[in-house]
Amino acid sequence: MKTAISLPDDLFASAEALAERLGVSRSALYATAVAEYLAKHQARKVTDRLNALYADESSALDPRLARAQKRSAARTAW
Repeated sequence: MKTAISLPDDLFASAEALAERLGVSRSALYATAVAEYLAKHQARKVTDRLNALYADESSALDPRLARAQKRSAARTAW
């Protein structure tokens, strides 16, 4: 698909230089950049959903497990 976008001159020049340095077309550079941006934000969306899901869950360690860990750590040479 073709599209037109407006970019500040300095951003365009930097993108052109990067595309040349990487040996890729301008279109390939922009497609890669958008794909990476979308992947980053998709991952953040998943993290946000997990955070919301576990927001009401206690992260406290069961006292019995805490005591067992303490006993085990006391027997371990550090």
